[in-house]
Amino acid sequence: MVAFNSLVVLALAAAATAVPTTTETEKRAASCSFPSPPKTSSLTAAKTISAGTTFDGGNVRFDRGSGACKGQSEGGDKDAVFILQEGSTLSNVVIGANQMEGVHCLGSCTLKNVWFDVCEDAITIKQTSGTSTISGGGAKNADDKIVQHNGGGTVVIDSFCAQTFGKLYRSCGNCSTQYKRTSKISNIIASSGSVLAGINSNYGDTSTLSGLSLTSVKSVCDTFTGNSSGAEPPKLTSNVANAYCKF
Repeated sequence: MVAFNSLVVLALAAAATAVPTTTETEKRAASCSFPSPPKTSSLTAAKTISAGTTFDGGNVRFDRGSGACKGQSEGGDKDAVFILQEGSTLSNVVIGANQMEGVHCLGSCTLKNVWFDVCEDAITIKQTSGTSTISGGGAKNADDKIVQHNGGGTVVIDSFCAQTFGKLYRSCGNCSTQYKRTSKISNIIASSGSVLAGINSNYGDTSTLSGLSLTSVKSVCDTFTGNSSGAEPPKLTSNVANAYCKF
């Protein structure tokens, strides 16, 4: 009788802590309904959001004007649409295709319901520590990366849509200054992509991924041997759960 009661208790405990299925989470959290902007604002220079402040764009499309996109040519801060200082928030904005770089976070930042038609990279994270959060929104037509994590600390991506992309998240594989980086990726709808997360296991990077609704995505997580010399980092594992890729 004692053994039977123990089994009942364990079963009830498991039921009480059951995690929602991917489908339930995806339907509740993420959306791939890209907004239709009421107008377009073409900026002549990157718009800086001051430390600790919030900019709500009202779903206006912002870009840098016709011809600004140069394909996969690397740009700098001056080529971004928005530059976010430490602790700033960008919300309800559409980043149009006419730009080289979408958003550059110079410190820990927050993006809420920001949508991208990607040129080179959508979001570049340059914080040296702390946590940046990308919540809601989505990105499409990224030949390479959507989120480029060049700095340190943690990046959280939640309730996000990725359509036709190379990598949703990449911990910089060959930056001159390298860090141990952490990424937490959840409640994602992704289609027609190569990999959700690419990380450098030799630096101790980790990526935890959950709540995934995937269509024609080749890999959930890849590990690489990163370097600080600028060389192309070799891939170690692909779509394999391990101590670094947690899914």
